[in-house]
Amino acid sequence: MSHSAPTTSLAPGSGTGVGAFFDLDNTLIRGAAIEIRFFRYLWKEGVVGRSEALRSLRFLLTQMPPMSLRPLRERKVYLSGKRSAVIEALAERFIRTEIRPHLSPDGLAALAAHQRAAHCVVIVTGAPDFLVAPLAASLQVEAALAAKPERKGEVYTGTLMAPLPYGEVKRQLLESFAKERGVDLRASYAYGDSPGDTEVLRLVGFPLVVNPIRGMARIARRERWPIAQWK
Repeated sequence: MSHSAPTTSLAPGSGTGVGAFFDLDNTLIRGAAIEIRFFRYLWKEGVVGRSEALRSLRFLLTQMPPMSLRPLRERKVYLSGKRSAVIEALAERFIRTEIRPHLSPDGLAALAAHQRAAHCVVIVTGAPDFLVAPLAASLQVEAALAAKPERKGEVYTGTLMAPLPYGEVKRQLLESFAKERGVDLRASYAYGDSPGDTEVLRLVGFPLVVNPIRGMARIARRERWPIAQWK
């Protein structure tokens, strides 16, 4: 089942015990992942360059299976040695000028509908927290579960701290969050675009597959989940 309109009318059970869990990449913002866009922004600002790109490529080539992108989810070579205060200031400006104006209108409408219903709205993503936190604040989203880059003193090490919000771990984090906040998952909603969101979508009573990629449309049909194409 495919839809083009956002979720503006919600199922019965609206209230503070209901959650709405939004993926970020290709869901609230369509196209290239937010971290890829940020890397390009840092390149334009002269904060990263050929050396960071080559180090990332060398790291990727040493991993197994070869050319899998999973290692880049777990290690952020481009951040190694960068001052966290500099990156965070640039991230805030990047979100304000490059991301906030280009969020999906359909995604924003769905998010606003949940906020009007007093649902517990959460962004759940493997993107770094320095990108997710300013975006969540600008959208008045009360909670975000994101990747946490490790720091030593005032600089990033390039590694991510466990747990990483992806796949099965994403599900575990949401279960813990729901228990802490008193959220009824069977009365809740989730939005995601890729196989990495499958475990989260299975958790809730009202899953929606948005802009499916990497075989997610096939999974949605098998699970009998609705599909939406958000602008």
